[in-house]
Amino acid sequence: MGRVVLAGIDEAGLGPLLGSLAIGYAVLAAPEQEPEPWKRLRGRVARSPRAKSRLVVADSKLVYQRTPRGERRLESTVLAFLAQRAGGAPRAAEELLFGTLAPPAAHRALPWRGELPALPWAAEPQALELSSALLARALARAELELVDLGVRLVPASELNASFAATANKAESVWERVLEVLRHVWARRTLGPVRTTVDMLGGRRHYGAHLGRAFPEAVVTLVGESEGRSAYALVARDGSGAMELEFRVDGERASFTTALASCCAKYARETEMRAFNAYFARLQPELAPTAGYRGDGSRWLADAAPALARSGLAREQLVRTR
Repeated sequence: MGRVVLAGIDEAGLGPLLGSLAIGYAVLAAPEQEPEPWKRLRGRVARSPRAKSRLVVADSKLVYQRTPRGERRLESTVLAFLAQRAGGAPRAAEELLFGTLAPPAAHRALPWRGELPALPWAAEPQALELSSALLARALARAELELVDLGVRLVPASELNASFAATANKAESVWERVLEVLRHVWARRTLGPVRTTVDMLGGRRHYGAHLGRAFPEAVVTLVGESEGRSAYALVARDGSGAMELEFRVDGERASFTTALASCCAKYARETEMRAFNAYFARLQPELAPTAGYRGDGSRWLADAAPALARSGLAREQLVRTR
């Protein structure tokens, strides 16, 4: 039986005022016939957060709420899947946040990296170990292999530098998504790649951008319509091909995009825990923030003493766009 490579890309934290943008990616090898992972893993993985005894792979907005149960659900899903990678689950948060795709400068750009929590920070370790073992068995039975799962964390300082260079938020984000997309494209030697990227803002036409980004491939338009833009990339040297679609609510249509969404959200929440711990040391009475626009503005006003003590430049934590 032939094999295909299923890949997904999604982001978390595109709109906040504070904290990093996280771009998650997931890659699975699957049987060519009936490759749908939700169907193949239905005894171990669910799409609904109501499922109590299964891992939940869905849009991270459904998987995660800021409650102990929501935190456990998101962390259990992400770490159980990360445990299936070669090398296993990350042993520390830095390994999660600064993996294969992170440039070395990202470490220096995260002043609160010393406050990163131990993993897991919500799930019970023994329960997580059992979930990981059960998932491993389910993947084997389903003839699925987790090829890759990770995140490209883009700190506010890096985003701000890019905004200054491009004067365009959409272009800055697109450049980082392309990094991840090229990482996925490199997996084409394992089999034909089918990639779903959650559609970025209002952009509908990607063909010219893809042609410039992938000069080693012939890029063909499959179709562009409201909510979906699809393309075919074929390597000029015959080394493989990729079907690529940008889709509104891609995490509803694609298992790997949903898993990427969860990974991105978990990475951002992990960083924000460190962010809040760092500033709480400087100002103990300071209420934590998730970094989104409304509460982020509140936090900036409340955190004036901590910000002064930190000595950090504003562009290291506050986005300019």
